[in-house]
Amino acid sequence: MQRTGDPARKTDRRYTYGDYRTWAEDERWELIDGVAWNMSPAPVRRHQGILTEILPQLLPYMEGKSCEVYAAPFDVLLPERPDQDEDEVSTVAQPDISVVCDQAKLTDKGCTGAPSI
Repeated sequence: MQRTGDPARKTDRRYTYGDYRTWAEDERWELIDGVAWNMSPAPVRRHQGILTEILPQLLPYMEGKSCEVYAAPFDVLLPERPDQDEDEVSTVAQPDISVVCDQAKLTDKGCTGAPSI
């Protein structure tokens, strides 16, 4: 995988979810309009602390609802059109927390389409 001058992103060509799925699992990347952005290093301790405060409050609120709560890493594919093949999707994000209420958006790999929250 060729990288350009900025180690935090790959701009040598337009990448897709098909490319993304072949990359090392110990690296975290997001794709924004085909540009790969390196998500390393891990978030700072304060960031992680805030997440551990939010998640326990969300979980009981969602109990009994059709919504599901996920923490990163959790792939959210944002296709350009509804019938787009997932391997061709060029925007894949890993939000810190995702709440998905539309079960049809969930796949074994993550979520296709914007989460509810």
